[in-house]
Amino acid sequence: MAGDRVMAEGLLAVWHAYRLHILIALSALFFAIRAYRTLSRSKTPASASVPSSPRSQSPGKLEKLPATQNAVLEKENVKPVRADAGTKPSGPKRVQGKKPAKTIGGRRGSSEELQPITHIQPIIFFASLTTNTERYANVLLEDLRAAAQKQSNLENPGRGLLPPQIHDISYIDFDDFFVSAPKPPSTSPGTRYMYCILVPTYNIDTVLSTFLGDLEETHNDFRIDTGSLHQLAGYSVFGFGDKEEWPTEEEGFCTQAKEIDRWMSKLTGRKRAFPLGMGDIKSDVDAALKDWSQGLQETLSDILENGGLGEGVAGSGDAVESDEEDMDDDDSSGKEKKSSMVDLEDIKMGGDSGPLPIDFTTVGKVVSSEASAKEMVPKTSPTYASLTKQGYTIVGSHSGVKICRWTKSALRGRGSCYKYSFYGIRSHLCMEATPSLSCSNKCIFCWRHGTNPVGTTWRWKVDSPELIFQGVKEGHYKKIKMMKGVPGVRAERFAEAMRIRHCALSLVGEPIFYPHINRFLEMLHAEHISSFMVCNAQHPDQLENLHRVTQLYVSIDASNRESLRKIDRPLHRDFWERFQRCLDILREKRHVQRTVFRLTLVKGFNVDDEVIGYADLVEKALPCLIEVKGVTYCGTSTSAGAGLTMQNVPFYEEITSFVVALNAELERRGLGYGLAAEHAHSCCVLLASNRFHVNGKWHTRIDYPRFFELLEKEKADGTSFTPEDYMQETEEWALWGNGGFNPEDERVHRKGKNRDRAIDAAPVEDVSTS
Repeated sequence: MAGDRVMAEGLLAVWHAYRLHILIALSALFFAIRAYRTLSRSKTPASASVPSSPRSQSPGKLEKLPATQNAVLEKENVKPVRADAGTKPSGPKRVQGKKPAKTIGGRRGSSEELQPITHIQPIIFFASLTTNTERYANVLLEDLRAAAQKQSNLENPGRGLLPPQIHDISYIDFDDFFVSAPKPPSTSPGTRYMYCILVPTYNIDTVLSTFLGDLEETHNDFRIDTGSLHQLAGYSVFGFGDKEEWPTEEEGFCTQAKEIDRWMSKLTGRKRAFPLGMGDIKSDVDAALKDWSQGLQETLSDILENGGLGEGVAGSGDAVESDEEDMDDDDSSGKEKKSSMVDLEDIKMGGDSGPLPIDFTTVGKVVSSEASAKEMVPKTSPTYASLTKQGYTIVGSHSGVKICRWTKSALRGRGSCYKYSFYGIRSHLCMEATPSLSCSNKCIFCWRHGTNPVGTTWRWKVDSPELIFQGVKEGHYKKIKMMKGVPGVRAERFAEAMRIRHCALSLVGEPIFYPHINRFLEMLHAEHISSFMVCNAQHPDQLENLHRVTQLYVSIDASNRESLRKIDRPLHRDFWERFQRCLDILREKRHVQRTVFRLTLVKGFNVDDEVIGYADLVEKALPCLIEVKGVTYCGTSTSAGAGLTMQNVPFYEEITSFVVALNAELERRGLGYGLAAEHAHSCCVLLASNRFHVNGKWHTRIDYPRFFELLEKEKADGTSFTPEDYMQETEEWALWGNGGFNPEDERVHRKGKNRDRAIDAAPVEDVSTS
């Protein structure tokens, strides 16, 4: 026992003496063993740890289809496209515990590079309970097959449209087509697929309910790429509905088609190739489907020609999924830093050694020294950069075109501007352009951020009217095409918009300033495009020599000299005399042209105690029509510097009070005007001469075919005509007291607005001189 005690004391002594060394040795041994095991495990083949999938060994999906469906597919010589069929990794998906890194476009995963598009394979999907949709799907199949045959006859073996495939949604496995895009064949890596989806809308549970649920689940599955179908060339949806049972979209017309369109936009990364089409099975479905099919075929040709839908602009493959998408587009122009706001009075144009020459004399003749003339807006100038950033297409060296917010609104069935209520102009058929970006005023409410050129005489290079006419049309159509992918755009209105019927010569600058304006007007009229000319009453010589237009506007921004100087900030020293002379010319033209006073009311500047002054101007010029509208503050630094804030924007109730007072004063003087129409959504009211009040009804609208008929007759034999000869009755809903919003369109209240207000504020672009 004593020996055991001695041994224990000896071991204890050894432990105290060498414990540090022992602990270090044990730790080293532990880590060495762990490292060895880890290394051995990493060398084990992955396939050995994952059991094979019975699905990967199963027959192809086609064998699962009913015999009748196989017969249909064989008859159509169609083979279903299966993404990764037979090559999927076996076993369930493995969750790594974190989201894969994002790549370009905000899509998770999807980092593989795609080959340039050389061929497009259309795939038609349809759902049908009564076989009606199936019948229309086969009509589309034949259309696309004919288009593919036509493409194959072209001498371009490297590109082409492949024969279409067709699938009944009831018989496909959604995972084969709607989790990932079909992979192109190895023999043609440039092939991309175009999904064409035709669906009816049911108020009962059908395969469409399951399909919609699957699309939503796929989009929200964190294990799957959020844009899992981004490799498609694009997609488009057509819906079939019944307006007798569900008259409007809010009540159910084509709602399932709209939902599929929305989810496909998310899954494809916003690759809506052509707007959602909708047809009423009891009325217009054949025509609607034909138009949609034609537009789809044109889009397929564009993709093959250009290699894609396009990029960088909403509606060209990058449409924002929000009702505020067009707000984002236009608001971006207002986010410029103040340092980028350039006053053209201080800018040096085109590398000149001196500032822009401005003639402040009272005579404004066109300078003929063409050899030494500089471009008004050189491509290297800050002006060009600023205007293009705001969404303008600059044509030549001094002209421009821009799509209006009301055009976007009309394309989506959300209403046209006041010109439809007053004059019958549908906004999606209207082009807003100008042959002169230069202006002789610097108005405090100008919504061009003070970036357009200014001057009192033409001192620049002059582009031909032919160049301008072709350029503005091409620019407008290009911008319309960019809208085809925007959510809510109606296919029938998109098709109509591809033929310009009206031209608002306003936009920015002074159109009448262009030396060849009359030739430009002739080119418009030759293609039966109506002309709405807007001028600022500072160029009487040009106004006097102006040929016939459909309607002639003069901006009347103040009733007296001092107010006009503060609001318009004119460059001419004799601006008031020029203004008065223009009113005299307008009086002389009132039986030849439809003349219009445009009053833009700015609270605190030209509203209070100015009714008498405006009545004096009306009495002097006796215009056919008087438009009264409120200014909309656009928040620019130039406006703030001039003292203009939101406090200067009148409410619609203030506009109507002013108009009623002005009308009473005109009645008191016996001038023969009355309250004709209104467009409350634009804060705009129309007073009209009693010349347009016939048989107890107002006739402020324009009969455009009649106008061109009279114009051609005048050109042929000199027969003159008056504004009353081509007037048309005003719609009931547009009359004074009825609000002026087209009942065929859908009124949309934007987020953040007070929905309880009877009247919304006008859109930003409505403050233009259009």
